[in-house]
Amino acid sequence: MDTDLILSNVLNPPVLFFFLGMLAVLMRSDLDIPQPLPKFFSLYLLMSLGFKGGVELGKSGIDAHIAMTLLAAIAMALVVPLYTFFILRRKMDVPNAAAVAATYGSVSAVTFIAATSLLGQLKLPFGGHMVAAMALMESPAIIVGVALSRLVRDKKSEGEAQEFGWGELLRDAFFNGSVFILAGSLVIGMVSGESGAKALSPFTNDIFKGVLCLFLLDMGIVSARRLSGLKNLGAFPFVFAVAVPLLNAIIAIFLARALGLSVGDALLFCALCASASYIAVPAAMRLAIPQANPGLYVSMALALTFPFNIALGLPLYLTIIKSLWR
Repeated sequence: MDTDLILSNVLNPPVLFFFLGMLAVLMRSDLDIPQPLPKFFSLYLLMSLGFKGGVELGKSGIDAHIAMTLLAAIAMALVVPLYTFFILRRKMDVPNAAAVAATYGSVSAVTFIAATSLLGQLKLPFGGHMVAAMALMESPAIIVGVALSRLVRDKKSEGEAQEFGWGELLRDAFFNGSVFILAGSLVIGMVSGESGAKALSPFTNDIFKGVLCLFLLDMGIVSARRLSGLKNLGAFPFVFAVAVPLLNAIIAIFLARALGLSVGDALLFCALCASASYIAVPAAMRLAIPQANPGLYVSMALALTFPFNIALGLPLYLTIIKSLWR
C-alpha cells in the first residue's frame, strides 16, 4: 500500500478531528458537542452532498452505464446481509445476527463523504450518480435483515412476540430522515442545475469541509464511548468488523472493474459496499427487531468499522483500484 496515500488521508483535517474526538474521551476531557448540533451537521452534509450530486447527475443524465451501476449497488445491498447473516449465526442469536447483517448491508453516508473528501484532495473526479447509489443502498438491507429475523427462528426467539407492521417498517426504511433529505436534495440539484449550484456555492462548497471537521469531531467522541460496549464480546466482533468490509471491498472492486467505472467512482462504490450504517439501520432496528442489542450492532459499525475505513480502508482500496486500473 502507498504510505504517502495513507499519510495524506490520515493528515486530512476531517480525519484528524475524528481522532481528536477519540483522544478527548481517552484523556477524559469534558469536550462535547451539544445537541442538537450533531444532527444539524448531519443534515447539512447530506443535503450538500445530495444537491451537488443532483447537479452533476443533471449534467450527465442517466444512461445504460449509470443504470447498471445503480443496479449493482442495489444488488450488493441485498446480497451482503444475506451472506453475513449466516456467518453471524455461528456466534449470535437470530435477532442480533439479523440486525448486524442489516447494518453491514446498508451504508455509511459519512464514510462516503470522507471518500469524496479524499478524492477532492487528490483532484480525482467522480460522477453525481454515485450519490444516487448511496441513497438506493440504504433501505434494501433493512428489509432483508427484518425478513431474515422473521423467517429464521431459534429456541431463544421462538417464544417472543412477532407483532409488527410491515407497512410501518417500509415507511421508516424509505422515508427516514437521512434517506429523505438525501434523495430530495438530489432531485432539487437535478432540477435547479448550474444556476442553482452557483447560487448555493457559498453554502454547499465553502463551509463544507469545516462542518465535516466538526461532525467528525463529534463522531470521534461517540465512537470512543461506544468501544466499552464491546469489551465482553470476545474477538469475533473485532475480526468481523474488519474482515467483512475488506471482503465486500474486494467484491466491489471487481464489480467496478467489470462495469468500467472510473477510479473516483470505483472508490466511492467500494466505500459504500465496505461501510456499515449507524444512523438509518439502528433507527429501523429499534422498531423492527427490539430484541437485538444496539450496543452490539451500533458499536461494531461506529467504533470499529468506521475508524478502520477512514484511516486505513480508503487508502487501501484506492491503492488497489489504481494498480488494477493502471
